[in-house]
Amino acid sequence: MEQQLVSTDLENIYQEAVGLLKELIITPSYSREEQKTAQLIAGFLIKKHIPFCQKGNNIWAYSKGFDSSKPVVLLNSHHDTVKPNKHYSRDPFSAVEQDGKLYGLGSNDAGASLVSLLSTFVAFYDKADLPFSLIMAATAEEENSGENGIELILPELGKIDLAIVGEPTTMQMAIAERGLLVLDCLAKGTAAHAAHSGSDNAILHAMDDIRKISSFSFPKKSEMLGEVKLTVSIIQGGILHNMVPDTCAFTIDVRINDCYRNAEVVDSLRNLLSSEISPRSLKLNASAISTSHPVVKTAHKLGIKTYASPTTSDMAVIPYPSVKIGPGSSLRSHTADEFIFLNEIKEGITGYIQLLNQLKFT
Repeated sequence: MEQQLVSTDLENIYQEAVGLLKELIITPSYSREEQKTAQLIAGFLIKKHIPFCQKGNNIWAYSKGFDSSKPVVLLNSHHDTVKPNKHYSRDPFSAVEQDGKLYGLGSNDAGASLVSLLSTFVAFYDKADLPFSLIMAATAEEENSGENGIELILPELGKIDLAIVGEPTTMQMAIAERGLLVLDCLAKGTAAHAAHSGSDNAILHAMDDIRKISSFSFPKKSEMLGEVKLTVSIIQGGILHNMVPDTCAFTIDVRINDCYRNAEVVDSLRNLLSSEISPRSLKLNASAISTSHPVVKTAHKLGIKTYASPTTSDMAVIPYPSVKIGPGSSLRSHTADEFIFLNEIKEGITGYIQLLNQLKFT
């Protein structure tokens, strides 16, 4: 039997969610500095008489009567933020309501998703006849892909059959997500006076490699994520007009599809290029969930649009079937005067509840 919440319950849940989001906004929580927002989330759970665990600045809790023999669904979002950019016209920590919007740093990315998921978890916490068990995880260091975010606690969470990651997607469901590689490349030559001929110019070697990149494509194309995209985004070489440089550095931004692991892409490019290649990280792999997975079928049943996301999230480091869905818009993330529409929070809570009400693994 499906668990339904009456409308008065939903209104109370919504008001509590907005209140918590305002507290989170006025409390700075840059990546690696989320101690105070972790305390706020812990306090919220304490008020609800829900036991929780904490490691670092990560907080997680299990549904009452948690039974790992059932399918386990992880609800996850992050409580860290980027730093506000210089174009803010209002206090990024003000949490001001105006014209149906709630302004503040992290309101959209991903505060609204976090409080909506927390509220949903509380609503389902003691429902004994759910066909699955729930874990709620409010995690740190998502914005800088830090090692002390969700990666730190995944080994402690136990078996997980599905992760629902809260990020601003206008409540559409991302069923695939591109991976990210940043490659620092170094072309080498021999320092010499520019007046001499036949020089071993590192800039020219870098140009040769960049030409190769511009004409190269990986053969495997993904049905959901298309082809691997290579973009040379930075180049630096030379210090004097009359000196042939012995090094030239350039950077490649690589957006990976689900046909390749990041390490495979690095190996292929090392075989292609003469420059030295140093990946900044290999952990942000692409991810995709089967279109026949119960959560995708449930989304279609509810009329939720599914898509492939060009941006990365904690989906990249969760080694289980996962989707990304949440209130707000990705286009507002990291922008000046960030905001969330208040009705988007209510729609987020309603959408998550409907999704879990309808989700069945058999």
